[in-house]
Amino acid sequence: MSTYSDHELITLFHSEEGKNRHYAFRLIVEAHTERVYQLVRRMVIDHDDSNDLVQNTFIKVWQNLDGFREDSQLFTWIYRIATNECLAFLRQKRRRFFLPLIDVEKELASKLMEHDSMDANKLEYRLQQAILSLPPKQRLVFQLRYFDGLRYEEMSEVLGTSVGALKASYHHAAKKIELKLKNG
Repeated sequence: MSTYSDHELITLFHSEEGKNRHYAFRLIVEAHTERVYQLVRRMVIDHDDSNDLVQNTFIKVWQNLDGFREDSQLFTWIYRIATNECLAFLRQKRRRFFLPLIDVEKELASKLMEHDSMDANKLEYRLQQAILSLPPKQRLVFQLRYFDGLRYEEMSEVLGTSVGALKASYHHAAKKIELKLKNG
């Protein structure tokens, strides 16, 4: 792994030499793939769908990196692309199969059960089921805060939502999850 900062990688990417551009992009992908995959996997559950969405995310990063203005951190910008990909995927899945949101969430929950590392009796499984019961945007806010540890200001940049709205959304999500875990 390189010791380049995001700013140095962006500068290297913008250099005139095509070789540097590809090298810089490869380093960007290496630096951010794991976190992006974890975010996407928690949203769509399925490994193959997650891999496809991560790939789509980095294709869009490649296509739009010239326009990245460095107003935010690079990972924040990449997360925004990944979250948009996830939300679009879930919307498309609902429309494609004419499914209400509840049926899509049931399908994701069944994929969660099929996951080898999940034991139906584990608290982690129950937590994931509770998270899946949240509306997609609220689930995303909860996951960015709880699992990724993003500050509300960072989440605001990723999601384009006010800090106050994010705090309220996280609070409501946490209460719903707590209630679901208590009630089994």
